[in-house]
Amino acid sequence: MKRFLMILGFCALTTPAALASDSGVHLEPMTPDHRDLPSLQHGAKLFMNYCLGCHSLEHQRHVRTAEDLGIPTDLYQASLLPAGADMGSHITNAMPADGAKNWFGAQPPDLSMVTRVRGTDWVYSYLKGFYLDPSRPLGVNNDVLPNAGMPHALIELQGVPRKVCKQAPEGGRDGLTGQPMTSEQCGFIEVEAGTGLLSAEEYDAAVYDLVNFLDYTGEPYRLDRQRIGVYVILFLLVLYVFTWLLGREYQKEVH
Repeated sequence: MKRFLMILGFCALTTPAALASDSGVHLEPMTPDHRDLPSLQHGAKLFMNYCLGCHSLEHQRHVRTAEDLGIPTDLYQASLLPAGADMGSHITNAMPADGAKNWFGAQPPDLSMVTRVRGTDWVYSYLKGFYLDPSRPLGVNNDVLPNAGMPHALIELQGVPRKVCKQAPEGGRDGLTGQPMTSEQCGFIEVEAGTGLLSAEEYDAAVYDLVNFLDYTGEPYRLDRQRIGVYVILFLLVLYVFTWLLGREYQKEVH
């Protein structure tokens, strides 16, 4: 029993959230919803337009995506299907592996299972953590994953993010004036007004939809599994009743 509890404790400490917490990274909470089809459809559109050029979803097929997300085949083919691909193929891109290594230092990873490995909170916070950094080869850095070799693919939507200093609450009040005490703290990410296509709220919603879609691709059968699980539990409950009644009859013969 003690060994079993130790294993459970180790598993809890090695979850994505726990690992991020241990590394000191602040993650914003993000709860996916695979029943929200408009969100998933918008996320699929964002991925195809902004992410597919570098990243792929090798474990997901176009036809499965269209069926699950309720997108008519003709609309999917006209709006989301890359040139030269067919509905039965996996969601891949034409970026050569050798070229990717030369351009980015490493081949961009496949994102089919990114939320299963990192967690939705991590991916959501990562996409919101970019800021300008002239010292980096691609001109940007990231709060969640410092020195990441990835450009800010969504900068057109968000706008130009910069790190700034602000007067932040320090705690307590000034003994003479009674005013709350503040101090200059740096490291805040602020977007230059008018440089993005979306407002801050709209960008947050867009990132949510994109991460929601990526979480769906990591487990596209989740809703089916949950629905079947309910039927299995109900079956086991009914089976238990009949098993208990049968056992009671056996006990009569024993006594």
